[in-house]
Formats: sequence, C-alpha cells, structure tokens
Amino acid sequence: MKILIIGGKGTIGKKVSAHFSKKHEVLIGGRNSGDVNVDIADSKSIKSMFEAVGNLDAVVCIAGEAKWAAFESMSEEDFYIGLKSKLMGQVNLVRIGQDYVNEGGSFTLSTGILADHPVELTTSPAMVNGGIHSFVKAASLELKNGIRINVVSSGLVEDAVEKYEAYFPGHNPIPMNKVINGYVKSVEGKGTGEIIRMYDNC
Repeated sequence: MKILIIGGKGTIGKKVSAHFSKKHEVLIGGRNSGDVNVDIADSKSIKSMFEAVGNLDAVVCIAGEAKWAAFESMSEEDFYIGLKSKLMGQVNLVRIGQDYVNEGGSFTLSTGILADHPVELTTSPAMVNGGIHSFVKAASLELKNGIRINVVSSGLVEDAVEKYEAYFPGHNPIPMNKVINGYVKSVEGKGTGEIIRMYDNC
C-alpha cells in the first residue's frame, strides 16, 4: 500500500511510520519535515499536499494542536486553536482527501483518552477529541467507493511519560507496540466508523 502519515516524525508517528515502512510505501507529511509539507490548519495546504503526492491507499493523521489551560483563563480564540487545527484539520483531510484515496482505501485519525477521561486544563482538547469521535462515526456512513474511516484514541504513551506524567496521575502508560497495533488495525483491517481505544481504563 501507499500510505501517507501526517505527523510521522512525532513521538507516536515515528514508531508507526517505522512499522508500516517494513511492508508498505510510506510518505511522511509534516509542517517542517518529511517528504511533503503540510499545515493541516490550512485547507489550501492540505489540497496542495494531496496534489503533490497523488493517489493513496491510506491516510493516517497523527497531528493536530489544542491549547491546554485553565478553563477560567481560556478565551474564544484559545478554543479556536484546537477547533482549527486538530478538529477541522483532520476533518479537512478527509473532506479534501476523499478524492485522492483509492477505492477500498482508508483514513485513520487520532485523538486521545481525554475524550473519555479528561483531566485538569483540558476543556479544549477533550472537546475536540469528542468531536472527532462523532465525526468519524457519521462520516463512515457517507464515504463512497468502499473508503473506510477510523480513529485511534490513545492514553499516555510510554515514550511520553517523562513529559506528561504529572498531568495524568494514576494513569497506566500505554506500551508503544499496543499503540502501533491500533493503527495497524485501522489501516490493514476491514472495520470502519470505529473508535479504537488503546486504553482499558485510566
């Protein structure tokens, strides 16, 4: 398969990319690195990326920003960061990219545990993650040509414990091989409209 992985140089993305590269042709998309440049917060940039890479069998997004801050300090503009980047960025990847994905291909989006188990400072990312879950379930009913769509939702991954552990007291770190398998299930499996949760509990 020809697979485009946006955010393929990040903490999770580099492990996912390395795995798929063993059996498939993998292209990396990123704002400042990779095989093709893309800013998912800009629909014109998304369109240019797809024009550059041509038809694909799978699109995987492991990218998107949302602001972490106390709710009382959040402005409307602060919420728009996550809405424009992580939410609409991934929606636009599907909206625009459906014309570039081959019959029977797939989209795999990314969220996280905050949709189900938010912690302090996460009103924006939790809201965005939940919105993506609903979008994936609805979009799966309407995508044509056998194109599938799923979302992988991970918890605190092992490789990010040092950086984020303080935000997730008592959460069990998710092994990276388990997270990778979530993306494998979405890309190489047959399911659609699935929220592939990589956490059994908090």
